Amino acid sequence: MDKHFDIAVLGGGPGGYVAALKSAQLGARVALVEKGHLGGTCLNVGCIPSKAILASAELVEHIRHAGDMGVDVAGSVTANWDRIQSRKDKILQTLRAGIKGLLGARKVTLFAGHGALDGAGKIAVTKPDGAVETLTAGKVILASGSVPARIPGWPTDPAIVCTSDEALHWKTLPQSLLIVGGGVIGCEFACMMQPLGVDVTVVEMLPQLLPNIDAQLAQMLQKVLAQRGVKVFTGVKIDDLSVAGGGATARLGDGHTVQAERVLVATGRRANTTDLGLGGAGIATDRGFIKVNDRLETSIPDHYCIGDANGLCQLAHAASAHGVTAAENALGSGQAFTAPIPNCVYTFPELASVGLTAEEARIRGMAVSVGSFPLAHLGKAMAAGDNEGLVKVVRDRESDRLVGVHMLGHNVTECIAAATALLHQRATVTEVAETVFAHPTISESIREAAEDAMQMALHLPPRKILRVAAAVA
Repeated sequence: MDKHFDIAVLGGGPGGYVAALKSAQLGARVALVEKGHLGGTCLNVGCIPSKAILASAELVEHIRHAGDMGVDVAGSVTANWDRIQSRKDKILQTLRAGIKGLLGARKVTLFAGHGALDGAGKIAVTKPDGAVETLTAGKVILASGSVPARIPGWPTDPAIVCTSDEALHWKTLPQSLLIVGGGVIGCEFACMMQPLGVDVTVVEMLPQLLPNIDAQLAQMLQKVLAQRGVKVFTGVKIDDLSVAGGGATARLGDGHTVQAERVLVATGRRANTTDLGLGGAGIATDRGFIKVNDRLETSIPDHYCIGDANGLCQLAHAASAHGVTAAENALGSGQAFTAPIPNCVYTFPELASVGLTAEEARIRGMAVSVGSFPLAHLGKAMAAGDNEGLVKVVRDRESDRLVGVHMLGHNVTECIAAATALLHQRATVTEVAETVFAHPTISESIREAAEDAMQMALHLPPRKILRVAAAVA
């Protein structure tokens, strides 16, 4: 078999397999190297398994409050963890098969094994049996992804101190769980585990949960978690973690002690680039992340890097978008990647955002106005029985440009697509306010918040304007 390809892609996750499909669609002869399951972290130990389990947990939460909706449920509600896991595994198998079918339909050649650069344009694939196969390519797209970060010096007993990689495939549920880190993964696991009967404690060293999310919305989510019985500590470090007697004990910096059957370390992810042969090929890195320009090209020509490994944005949909851009650039397009990337947190209520927060916009020197609209005012939210939440629109007052949308509430991870499209088209807040949204929907809160940003809201009381008289000398 001829082992020279127009494009070789290292990594079959949401960035890599999309890059391979796009390259093949554009007429290239493509090789894809993947050592594990197709779909990468997102499909196998991230986005999809977590959302499958979260769906079960949210259903339990809704059933327990069914009486509020006029529905009587006889008997107790219990979660069958084995069946939840079985359902999740079936979903993963179906999606993996779907990706393999798409690659086959595009005639992408799949190499199973660990791929590493053996110089520019040359890739050594170590197969599961240890044999090494070499292929060459005119262009290379690196899509090696990321792995969970671990805390140096902490116990490494995988039965007790885990990352999300293990926790999504637990055979049994713990009675109690300490989550170290209150970011996206930590908050999603808190929402996932608590309805299933797990006693959950979250410890976040920064002052708020979800440090990169609008502070007001993060505080609202923390209040919801506390009402459900999740214990949350913010602004405090764990000074010591010890394992004994089939469990763990954490000593916090504020004097509290937390005991738990298991510990989930959710303190971020690091680039999976240590065994890619980058140094030998001359590819520059920064703290393990591969450095790229705005075309996603690395420090050597014809070698690109997409997704988590380049450190620009650790989100699956960002990786897929990078994959399309890198494939097009490798085949002659020459375009910069500038698309806004939405961020979603699949707690319940959900969070979603795109663009800048008000604080970030002010740091950039913008004069901003912020419009907000409580979901409790929406007919759809009331009808659905999910009226917790708020929508915020950030407006640059000088240009009227929409610069950010931030949402907490029912189904907002779907609604954020509308805001992302508007931001991508560089819409003004006036244009957002003039857009007709269907009623009753959650998405119409975007228009309502846009009107409020211009002090023109119809479904909110008029804002009070304080007039300050100038002092007369």
